[in-house]
Parts: sequence; C-alpha cells; structure tokens
Amino acid sequence: MSIIGSQRAEAHALLEAGGIRRLAEFRARGVTAATLSRMVEAGEAMRLSRGLYQKPDAAITAQHSLAESAKRVPKGVICLISALVFHQISLQLPRDVWMAVGLKNWLPRGGSPRIRAMRFADQHLHNAVETVEIEGVPVKVFGVAKTVADCFRHRSKVGLPVAIEGLKEALRQRKATPAEIAEAAMRGGVWSVMRPYVEALTADG
Repeated sequence: MSIIGSQRAEAHALLEAGGIRRLAEFRARGVTAATLSRMVEAGEAMRLSRGLYQKPDAAITAQHSLAESAKRVPKGVICLISALVFHQISLQLPRDVWMAVGLKNWLPRGGSPRIRAMRFADQHLHNAVETVEIEGVPVKVFGVAKTVADCFRHRSKVGLPVAIEGLKEALRQRKATPAEIAEAAMRGGVWSVMRPYVEALTADG
C-alpha cells in the first residue's frame, strides 16, 4: 500500500469510529492535511469548518452546532441561552453557540458555527458541569440549576425575560428543585436577585 493509501486507510478508520474529528487527531495518526483535502474532493470526508472533519453520511442532529463547537473549543462549556435550549427550558433560537471559557483560554477566530464566548472565572467555570455525547462527541454543558442562575448573573447579556423564562420552565418541568436553584444562585452570588422570583413561582407549590 502506498503512503497516501495508508494515510487514507488511517483517516477512514478514524472517521468510521464516529464523531467529529479535528485535524490534530488525523496528524497524530500520520494523516496529512493534503491527504484530507484529497479525500474531501473525492467525497470520502466532509469538511465542516477549518480543521474539523466528519463522515459524509454522518447523521446530523439538531444539536450538531454544539458538537462542532465542543470540538473547536475543547475547554469550553455550553452555557446560558444555548444551555437553556439544550435542557429544553427555553424557546429561544440563538444564532450563536454560547460557551463559557476561562479568563485566559484561547479562542478560534471566525469559522462556523459562530461562538459567543463568555469569560468565566474558575469558581464559576468548573462546577455543575455535565458531559453528554452528541454525534459521538463529548460535550460539556452546565446543569439546569446553574444555567438558570448564570442567566440571572448575566441578565444584562441574555435579557431578564429569558432568565425568568428559564427559571419558570425549570420549575414547571421539575428539571431542578427550588433548593437546587437557590444553592446555585447563592454559589453564583445572585440569590438576592433571584429570590423574589423563586418565591413567587413556588408560593402555591
């Protein structure tokens, strides 16, 4: 088998294993960017965006943009409006993928989907993180209670009505208890803001 043929075999094996793959993953297996470009031209691989590839016949889900963003920003966590939508406690249709990143984390420029990065300090970035699998990609997303609290903490960015909607739906669908939300709010330093809304929504409970 030729060198190029061997590289293609390695690339196919990686793609067949499933999920979205970064260029660095192919390079680690000895596959060059030139080989990938030829595979894309031949319809053997699909280029999603700069440095991201997938099988041409891979099943694309409604949450594809989250999987792609997780590959582009491995240290990022799906947050705020995108997390509300993921947890099905908002009817918003965000054009960007909202991701929490560290204060000094590197971010890619341009590309698709467009990432709305929010800089979080360590104490807000590393708690209540859940890892889910989307299209074979491990995706980090904040839990329901923390997401709601974060929306109130960043209400100037997401809008207070969006934060209230998330709170209402989280309680109505019982995806988080009042106690869990209160704990997340206190941890995030926004309990004084959220308390009147939580008490009003649970007054008849």
